Amino acid sequence: MHVLFIIDPLPSLKAYKDSSVAMMRALSARGHRLSVAYQPDLYIEEGRVKAVTQGIELVSGADLHGHDWWRKAADASETALADFDAVVMRKDPPFDMEYVYATHLLEYAEAQGAKVFNSGAAIRNHPEKLAITEFPEFTAPTLVTRDMKRLRAFHAQHGDVVVKPLDGMGGSGVFRLRPEEHNLGSILEMLTRDGTRTIMAQRYIPEIVNGDKRILLVGGEPVPYSLARIPQAGETRGNLAAGGRGVAQPLTQRDLEIAEQACARLAGRGLLLVGLDVIGDYLTEVNVTSPTCFVEITEQTGFDVGEFFAKALETAARK
Repeated sequence: MHVLFIIDPLPSLKAYKDSSVAMMRALSARGHRLSVAYQPDLYIEEGRVKAVTQGIELVSGADLHGHDWWRKAADASETALADFDAVVMRKDPPFDMEYVYATHLLEYAEAQGAKVFNSGAAIRNHPEKLAITEFPEFTAPTLVTRDMKRLRAFHAQHGDVVVKPLDGMGGSGVFRLRPEEHNLGSILEMLTRDGTRTIMAQRYIPEIVNGDKRILLVGGEPVPYSLARIPQAGETRGNLAAGGRGVAQPLTQRDLEIAEQACARLAGRGLLLVGLDVIGDYLTEVNVTSPTCFVEITEQTGFDVGEFFAKALETAARK
């Protein structure tokens, strides 16, 4: 196969721990060709969705902590997305309007025969925090609103809550509001931008001290291990980007129940790769843009998540 990755600039990636790089390495090891394109290089010309693409090769034995782990394999070219055997969308958030436009272009490309994973429509139609509302039996009490009175009432009812923006990533903008939070008004005003932006509030889940678990679903099957991202002392956020420590562990029976239900309900929606975030027994996010944790799980358990993904992509691209 010839696989196109739509990705952040290669020099910016930390190859030693980057999940997209793990995917590319697994695909390369299985004999597939690789090309990359950046989101600004997507365009429509005479009705065809194209991109400025660069063929690459991975350098055998390269130091993944450096920048020389890849090299150009051909001159850059302007190529229709439908000419690739598979297109893998791995551009990281922020999920701004440029990202939304990119999902439209990907959707148009699919109508022209491109095989895109995750699909443009699927990425756009599954906002990562709001998507949990499809699974109410697995979620802690949750409120989505920009109404200050409702937010205050939710805090008064549950006492200890977490509030966060709907478009945040890596734990940015997440606040824990304890019962006697003297800055309650200021925090809510800031997050809602004085009542003009919708946010999410959830009852605080004490099990966060044991980690915010990332469960990966690949091709409709759960990876048998999660990565529990354990917060630093004094922190509420377990995100690795916020300093959390990642510990791989087998899925619990509750994890499997959540994962299997998610696989069943999300089937047929163009979602090859999904990352579920679970704290204790509760589902807190459904990540569909660029789920991570491949490398940490592989290194700690020996289960090759990149290989698992590559096989699933081969199967999906043949359909």
